[in-house]
Amino acid sequence: MRYRSPESPAERAFRESREEWLEARVHDLAEVMEKAGAQLYGLLPSDFGDQRHVAAATIARVAADQARARSVADTVRWLERLIPGAHPHDLTDSVRELRARLAPGDEPALWSWNAGVWDELLLWWWSRNQRRTGDLEGDFAEWTARWSVPFSRIRPLPAPERAPRAHGRELLTLAEFLTHEPEPLSLLARAVLDAPETAATVQDVVLLREEHLQGAGHLLWLAEQQACAEELEAWRRKQQANGSEATRAFLAELSEAVKRYMSVVLQPVIAELSGCERALLSRSKRGPWRSAEDYLGAFLDFLDWQGQAQDDTEVERQATELAGQGRTTWHGMEGSLPVWYHIVTSPQERAAAKAYSGAPSESVLRVRTGAPVQASFDLFPMDLWNESGEHEAEWYPEPGIDIHYDGDSAFDLGALLAVARLGYARLEFLAVGADGGVQRLRTVLARVREEDTPAWRRWALASLAVLAPEPDDLADAITRQDDDGADQGADDDESWGDDEEPAARRTPEEHVARPAGGLPPALLGKVRALLRQAEDPGVTEPEARTFLDKAAELMAKYGIERAMLDDVSDPGKPVDKVVDVHPPYVKEARRLLSWIAGEMRCTAVYPGGKANRHRVHLFGFEADLHAVEVLFTSLRLQMLRGADAADFRHRPEGEDARAYKRSWMLGFIREVITRIGAAQRAARAAADTAQRTDPLNTNSGGRSVALVLADRSAVVDAQVSARYPKIAKARPTKFKGTGYWQGVADGKHAEIGGPALAEEDDMDQLTH
Repeated sequence: MRYRSPESPAERAFRESREEWLEARVHDLAEVMEKAGAQLYGLLPSDFGDQRHVAAATIARVAADQARARSVADTVRWLERLIPGAHPHDLTDSVRELRARLAPGDEPALWSWNAGVWDELLLWWWSRNQRRTGDLEGDFAEWTARWSVPFSRIRPLPAPERAPRAHGRELLTLAEFLTHEPEPLSLLARAVLDAPETAATVQDVVLLREEHLQGAGHLLWLAEQQACAEELEAWRRKQQANGSEATRAFLAELSEAVKRYMSVVLQPVIAELSGCERALLSRSKRGPWRSAEDYLGAFLDFLDWQGQAQDDTEVERQATELAGQGRTTWHGMEGSLPVWYHIVTSPQERAAAKAYSGAPSESVLRVRTGAPVQASFDLFPMDLWNESGEHEAEWYPEPGIDIHYDGDSAFDLGALLAVARLGYARLEFLAVGADGGVQRLRTVLARVREEDTPAWRRWALASLAVLAPEPDDLADAITRQDDDGADQGADDDESWGDDEEPAARRTPEEHVARPAGGLPPALLGKVRALLRQAEDPGVTEPEARTFLDKAAELMAKYGIERAMLDDVSDPGKPVDKVVDVHPPYVKEARRLLSWIAGEMRCTAVYPGGKANRHRVHLFGFEADLHAVEVLFTSLRLQMLRGADAADFRHRPEGEDARAYKRSWMLGFIREVITRIGAAQRAARAAADTAQRTDPLNTNSGGRSVALVLADRSAVVDAQVSARYPKIAKARPTKFKGTGYWQGVADGKHAEIGGPALAEEDDMDQLTH
């Protein structure tokens, strides 16, 4: 038996973190499968291990098939082997349903450029957790037959955490590694890494990368070690520039020690990671790739919010309309997959379309952008020449297929980034029949030259930086361009029933008007007076904090007592309200509103659709909704003022102001929401204590506070589900600025959750 050295604590921590992350991603993807493809989820085999592992691998495989322009029939063929006995018709309908509901912005693992590596990783993870018979070749043969994938090619990857052992090293942090170096080096390195400014810089770098790593703690550890090495090397370069010869020689030894750590610890671990993990790690770093990922994420968010799928009917309508205008080619997006459409207009084109291999060729397909052309194409590919050296046939009559991306169109630039990121697009050949109907001739994967994509990416990023200086501005830029000259009235009616008034048509006064079930006038007047005093720039910080704490306490206590009274007298029904969130910083304000709602027993939904991007649909009981709005109004004002103040006082020189403010706002929001939650829990605990200690308390008919509130939450959830049966999970927040921790600090000194005023405790009069 081969001897295996015992696992060190660092190795164990790395392995467990990796496994926890993979299991969490499996859970998330299985949940997407269950919601987006419920029919297929119900058909999954029960004889193939944990159903969640099967579901995660299946949805990744379906997404990969879609990205590679494989037909529904191709997907159904391997599903028939995976799910023996399933009816082909059921599988076909299930695959179509799932493909149609793979929203572009919800799950990064299912984006077209990620699906292939996630397919490989999840099949490996499934096989790792699958029971083996002892006959490895037999197991591989069975798995290959059922999944239609050669499992011999995706054998379990080596354990990354043990990779440094090949170099005679343990898995150590940089600080631990350097303790084995000579004492002067180790002491100096420790002093630099422990310095407050170095520690703060590393912390900021890790925080900025964390959102891109999708909760992968083992990758976060690697990112932290990379940041430590980079900061130590940056310090060394700065000191070496003006040091003596002896100092430079000593610092060169320090640089070599850092390089040894990178080569014998970090690099072997990174090399053993899956392709998916390596991509996550590398693209979480700053630089052009990071910028491209940020813009692509915002672009896919826009497509998801827009909620307009390019179904067959829409494609046929567009083809008929463009053919009437004499145009034959256009481009679009289907989910996260770039799609090119071309209407053939001659028998020669029809024959060429059916024979096209998808290989990049200027004589077939030209992608027109503002990027410089680095080399000319061969107009006549070699495979079209016969043995005598004569050219047999032109591939396409001039001018061929021209795909044009406009440098002034934010949508076009986002779509071009997707093409550059993926390296190909799906090409749909269409034909208009004599009756005017559109027929699909063929779907093919049209690949682009690898040497072109960097130039396209650079050009698209440079152009986007002008149209949308920050990725968060991209959706606004696209909508602004779409709305130029458009009928705004039609958009305002989108996604709302005939019996509802679009929120955008309400006046501000109508928008904040409350029905009879809101906060009582006496309480509302007191709360508003407290908030006005807290918002007054002339009051001191402790005074503002006291005023705001009192307002939060009054609203929390009233909401819980109202719930206990309603539970006996009239359980009531939840209501809903659409709130318009106006600039500036709409995304951050919308997040603040939805997170406040979540802490105050309400539910917030982003409705989707281009007309609803600035709207939040709130569900809850009226008193709770009213409290949410009152608190949101005050906190939003403080957030905007605080961001301006922090930008003036703390933003590092050279950092973009908008990026800094956005990151500050995220820290501020997270801190104040934590404090709102604490205030709510304190109010619940106080009400529960009062109920237990007061024998005359009959507010809830003997039911506990927790049970009453849980029942009300269930009623609200049922209303949300009835209105929005399929709600996608929000994507993780991404930000680039370094103001997060300052926002947290300022949030602690702001609004919610400290000791309340002792006087004027008159809630009983307000609630009875």
